[in-house]
Amino acid sequence: MAATVLFSMFAGLLFFGTPIVVSLGVASMAVYILNGDDLSSLIELAFSAINSFPLMALPSFILAGALMGDAGIARRLILIAEELAGPAAGGLGAAAVMACMFFGAISGSGPATTAAVGMLVIPAMIERGYGRSYPAAITATAGGLGVVIPPSMPLVIYGVTANESISALFMAGVIPGVMLGAGLMVANYITAKRNGYQTEGTSYDRKRVVAVLKDGFWSLMAPVVILGGIYSGMFTPTEAAVVSIFYALFVGVFIHKESSLRGLNEAFQSTTWLTGRVLIIMFTATAFGRILVENHIPAMIAQGILDITNSLWLVWILVIGFLLIVGMFIEILATIMIVTPVLLPVMVELGVDPVHFGIVLVVSLGIGFSTPPLGENMFISSSIANVSIEKISVRALPLVGSMVVIALLLAFFPQLSLWLPNLLGF
Repeated sequence: MAATVLFSMFAGLLFFGTPIVVSLGVASMAVYILNGDDLSSLIELAFSAINSFPLMALPSFILAGALMGDAGIARRLILIAEELAGPAAGGLGAAAVMACMFFGAISGSGPATTAAVGMLVIPAMIERGYGRSYPAAITATAGGLGVVIPPSMPLVIYGVTANESISALFMAGVIPGVMLGAGLMVANYITAKRNGYQTEGTSYDRKRVVAVLKDGFWSLMAPVVILGGIYSGMFTPTEAAVVSIFYALFVGVFIHKESSLRGLNEAFQSTTWLTGRVLIIMFTATAFGRILVENHIPAMIAQGILDITNSLWLVWILVIGFLLIVGMFIEILATIMIVTPVLLPVMVELGVDPVHFGIVLVVSLGIGFSTPPLGENMFISSSIANVSIEKISVRALPLVGSMVVIALLLAFFPQLSLWLPNLLGF
């Protein structure tokens, strides 16, 4: 009865356009009232949901990403990507992908990556004859790399929800992130050849490349400091997040000399808003998940799937298909907290490593950033390029297809995710 009320109210509220956080909260409160439970216990649940040391990394990485944008670090990374990819066919498209990979390694956010890269790359691509819809499509799709390449907010949330090592998850995300980027660059190259997109130059200008690399040295060192410190064991992901803040301030104030009080104020404002949004989602999603567990819903779903088939490959196809659909409609952080308690027991029962599952989960849901109707990245790139979502969606199909293929490869070959953590002893 409780499960029926929970899912009915949640689905009904979503159908009428109610925000995800309100839908989760109201559905959970309704079940508490139905069961005669004290609503004050929800307050205790709220504290337990956010009382986590690893979760402290979340606002710190958000703030670090904002400060690095103000410090000129993000702009220099994008310029480096443009110079490295320039002479190739569809070079600016490849530059957009590389820039998203670079920026994803310092921001951990898909929308932030899309906005930062798109503001510089999309106008340049339009000016050089790529049209309006394709630049928006490649930037929105590549922006999803920000949720896979460490440090990643969704991986932090999954680690807290599944009680898994965030350091191991960060390491496991490196190779998949590179594979996704490579897949997008291959799809971009094929698209550029078919559409006759011009090359941006006849050859590399060695002096210009050296000059850009020299100017961007401290920008390139940002992901090295963050990830190198974590992987070497010098500090935890939470400590690395704080180190990255001081690094951004140091570079912005003393080296690039571009940081400003106005930029600092805007960074604090955006961090406060985004952190508050994530924490309230965590609170309501934790209450929702608690009710699922108390009513044995995850165990029932696990048994139902295992009754249908015990083929791991078939289960992976079903799970990825489900996640792709869910990712189109529900925000990624909320989805992680809702589906992890449901799907993780199924996959563990089939012998899947929780870290491996977390990577496939985040990759599959990350594709939702570039698919309507939610498609946060698409809305951002649409506003920058001044083109409709419908036109972007059509141009994004081959790019999304390449990401789906990579997601399946990651699912079927677990060592693509687990090799690096195992090598480093996690």
